[in-house]
Amino acid sequence: MHTPLDINRENLTIMGVEFPDLKSLESAANAIGSNMFNGFKPTAELVHLYIDLKNKLISDSDLLAKLYLLYGK
Repeated sequence: MHTPLDINRENLTIMGVEFPDLKSLESAANAIGSNMFNGFKPTAELVHLYIDLKNKLISDSDLLAKLYLLYGK
């Protein structure tokens, strides 16, 4: 069963997470939506991590460490 992704283009948010512009929001929505078809279940924390990774605010290893803390795997 498909779960809709909470996107608000007027406020530039996905799941309540703010984006700087419409282009960034649409890019993230496309990436997240594509992965949802493969079973990915997004959360606001994961959307934040996605933004941080795209903006190079965290490294790949930092991302993995944060995911491990969140999910223990």
